[in-house]
Amino acid sequence: MSNAQAFQMPRWMDLVLLPLWNLLVALLVAGGVVLLIGESPLQALSILLNGALGNARGLGYTLYYATTFIFTGLAVAVAFHGGLFNIGGEGQATFGGLGVALLALWLGHRLPAWLVLPLVVLAAALFGMLWAAVPAYLQAWRGSHIVITTIMFNFLAASLNVYLLVNWLRPAGSMSVESSNFADGARMPALHQLAEKLGLELPSSPLNLSLVLALLACWFVTWFLWKSRAGYALRAVGSAPQAAHYAGMNPRLQVLIAMGISGALAGLVGVNEISGVQGKLTLDFVAGAGFTGIAVSLMGRNHPLGIILASLLFGVLYQGGVEVSFELPRFSREMVVTVQGLIVLFAGAMAMVSAPMFARLYASFKRREAARG
Repeated sequence: MSNAQAFQMPRWMDLVLLPLWNLLVALLVAGGVVLLIGESPLQALSILLNGALGNARGLGYTLYYATTFIFTGLAVAVAFHGGLFNIGGEGQATFGGLGVALLALWLGHRLPAWLVLPLVVLAAALFGMLWAAVPAYLQAWRGSHIVITTIMFNFLAASLNVYLLVNWLRPAGSMSVESSNFADGARMPALHQLAEKLGLELPSSPLNLSLVLALLACWFVTWFLWKSRAGYALRAVGSAPQAAHYAGMNPRLQVLIAMGISGALAGLVGVNEISGVQGKLTLDFVAGAGFTGIAVSLMGRNHPLGIILASLLFGVLYQGGVEVSFELPRFSREMVVTVQGLIVLFAGAMAMVSAPMFARLYASFKRREAARG
């Protein structure tokens, strides 16, 4: 049942008005925190927006962060439509990055870029899918709870990444816990590099062609969930498993499909971060993006269009927050994280707290309308 049905309000209120209200409340609370430390909320907001959107370099960083959040937000959304709560985006993205690194180190020097880059994308998706398939199997055939197993698999993926970097992938004699640099052919091209080849000038930023991949992933998820028979079956099982079973659908298979696609989407974070930016496998390159994806998906109402908008919002917060910490002396990096957390809390985790109020207002409006007419 959708939020609009549960609280008896129209779809436009659920998808547009309610998220905007939650964001406004979040910004007011965050502004109160800024005021308590002796800074101007309006000045902080102006610096944040200017740093994230006011110039080409800042916009490049904002879109780079948004790209990662699109992948993790879509991962959460697909699993949610299948009736599952995937908390394992961190681990699946880490394992996807491991797949990128292994393929890039193995074939990067042997194959041309036009061939190795699609293989890098495929490796990221497959590794993320495989890492998600194990909790899916445990849920479907062994009754283990998907939330518990995916959380534990986050730690397993991080530990495996550390082990491989320290013992196998780190170059001999190097003190840095990171792999060798990839060949240029295994690097996802940055947009400013592509612009330079076309005779255009863009300031350098980590934004790369993974943004196009993220938008294609949004198109695929939209088509799969609402246009394909397989997507209809997945949503049916997610909404009513028993009814779907009586209709001839296999709930266990749908758990595997939902988690497989979810893990593949999360694994694509490795393309953006490892192939597109780092150019080598590093520790903790996901940096909490898997958990941010949960808030992105909730705020975007588990729809690709909403996820794009929510990802842009969080991209602005991440990039603009850095600028605010530079410009305002009392606004430390910890305060940036605090404000970001408040916005995640009110605009994401508490997204439905205000829904009953809007439902009552809408019901009152409908009663008055009926009385007049």
